[in-house]
Amino acid sequence: MTILWLKAFHLFFIVAWFAGIFYLPRLFVNHAENKHPETSETFKVMERRLLYFVTPFAILTLVLGVLLIWFYGAAWFKQAHWLHAKLLLVTLLYGYHGYCFKLLADFKHDTNTKSPRFYRVFNELPVLVLLAILILAVVKPF
Repeated sequence: MTILWLKAFHLFFIVAWFAGIFYLPRLFVNHAENKHPETSETFKVMERRLLYFVTPFAILTLVLGVLLIWFYGAAWFKQAHWLHAKLLLVTLLYGYHGYCFKLLADFKHDTNTKSPRFYRVFNELPVLVLLAILILAVVKPF
């Protein structure tokens, strides 16, 4: 497999992962605003299915990213300072993804204590991190 194929699939899985990462907190906003038990049960199913659907995309994004680094080599990795910053942000995104499982469990057990406003702000965080990652990957400022 050539490096361009790896990049193409890496980008595909990033896009698929982020589709879910952008939508899941929006479901959390609506769920936190919801006052009807029947609707709450529907949200629980939607949230669970979405998070479990996009998690393999997050894993494949990681695997292909590691393969890309491996193909480029240790010397390249050592001097690619922009990549070190990018990987720090990517690590934060995986933490964000993991935290979504905790929030999902809170809703599942009807123990959510977060406000709709919290989820609105939470929803914006990956947008900003993705923007920074794209700038680092495309512009390579350092």
